[in-house]
Amino acid sequence: MTTIDQSIATVQTHRAGPREWAALAVLMLPVLMVSVDNTVLSFALPAISVDLRPSGTQLLWIVDLYAIMLAGLLIAMGSIGDRFGRRRLLLLGSVGFGAASLLAAFSRTPEMLLAARVLLGISGATLMPSTLSLIRNVFHDPRDRRLAIATWAAMFSGGAALGPVLGGWLLGHFWWGSVFLINVPLIIVLVPLALAMLPESRDPEPGPLDLPAIGLSLLSMLPLVFAVKNAAEHGFSDLTLTAFGVGALATWALVHRLRTSRSPMIDLTLFGNRVFTGAIIGNLLSFMALTGFLFLGAQLLQLVLGLSPMDSALALLPGLAATVVAGFVAVRLVQVIAARVLITASFVASAAGYAITALTGTPTVVSIAVAFAVMGVGIGVAETLTNDLMLSSVPSSKAGAASAISETAYEIGAVLGTAILGTVLTSTYRSHLTYPAIVQWGERDGSFETLGGTLQVAHYYPNEIGEGLLSSARAAFDLGVQYTSAAAIVVALLAALVSWRTLKDA
Repeated sequence: MTTIDQSIATVQTHRAGPREWAALAVLMLPVLMVSVDNTVLSFALPAISVDLRPSGTQLLWIVDLYAIMLAGLLIAMGSIGDRFGRRRLLLLGSVGFGAASLLAAFSRTPEMLLAARVLLGISGATLMPSTLSLIRNVFHDPRDRRLAIATWAAMFSGGAALGPVLGGWLLGHFWWGSVFLINVPLIIVLVPLALAMLPESRDPEPGPLDLPAIGLSLLSMLPLVFAVKNAAEHGFSDLTLTAFGVGALATWALVHRLRTSRSPMIDLTLFGNRVFTGAIIGNLLSFMALTGFLFLGAQLLQLVLGLSPMDSALALLPGLAATVVAGFVAVRLVQVIAARVLITASFVASAAGYAITALTGTPTVVSIAVAFAVMGVGIGVAETLTNDLMLSSVPSSKAGAASAISETAYEIGAVLGTAILGTVLTSTYRSHLTYPAIVQWGERDGSFETLGGTLQVAHYYPNEIGEGLLSSARAAFDLGVQYTSAAAIVVALLAALVSWRTLKDA
């Protein structure tokens, strides 16, 4: 054993004390902010569609841009943190996150809100890589670190489920912009506590910052996600095919650069490990299922069933509790049941949640709450165990890169949840909505592209014309829910199959 290995072994015998666990509590604040912001818009979408009048595509981009910027910049920001200090990056990102939250809260146009979401994504990307890196720096004993990572995973998935709950409560008392203001008090608390409780850490021998790779990572994601959306809306038009081509070319150029670089931004050899790759896929698809469900569930509860934002939030509380509890229970279960079995079963649970939504006939508050709770169990198990597998399946020297890839998988899953499942819902609704010629003026301003916009138009016709429009809108949306659930079930079952095959050695 080398001197360095002996030193590491000695350090790892040190168990965490009150200061270390207090530091973990501080690190949970940025995790909470980023994960809540991924889903807090779910319940605000109906109000935004009425107030700002975005098109259906703009509405999806308002949700997606945040996660796209996160996914494209996470690994790059992790590299910057290695060079200039992870705590310093965390503090700078927190201030930027607060400023962008204020801009989003007081947006007056769809374009202004889109710009704010971009800034939120850039700032959020500075926060997440710092959290897992600092956890590894604070917790030296493997047992303590495993519990800390389980807490991180539970907070991330639990925060994503908490977003709509907080949003529902705020929308029951304030305007839709208030969902962004919840970040401001958290940042006011985080900055001084981070200065006092978190140690600074950086890579003593970081590689050079690869700016072309950063640009290529964004250039590969943005066109591909746009192409998925545009294909569902307009078919395989010239614009769609061009976007696919640009994204594919950028992806090829990025992979080529990573393979030939002496200090690659992403170590592609990590994907040669089947367990690591399987865990990455599990991370991505579990979060895709969550965000896709929240996109349709929020609109079902508010616009179809007529619940207030607060009552809609209460309907999701069982799912929130199930997600958090399942994450910690998984740490115990994996000691007696193989991780492969648990992760595969978690995707079956996600499929079951969508099946409950699609096959119970007319949706009710109870059916949606039960569906989300069943899905929450699966997501809580998957998020905890896939993160643990990723970190344990790579050498300790590669743990930082593995963490960044893990977080990127979360965000890509969030993008796909709304880009694919959300687009299926929106395009099905739009193609099956019928309305009389007298109200076709709503088509010009995009009102008929979303359920919220259509219901707003229907209120101007308090007669049989309005009732017919309401009936058509709800029927079209219900059909969209059926198609979206069917697509999600297929994805979840394929994920279960992939997990079963790739995690044989887990």
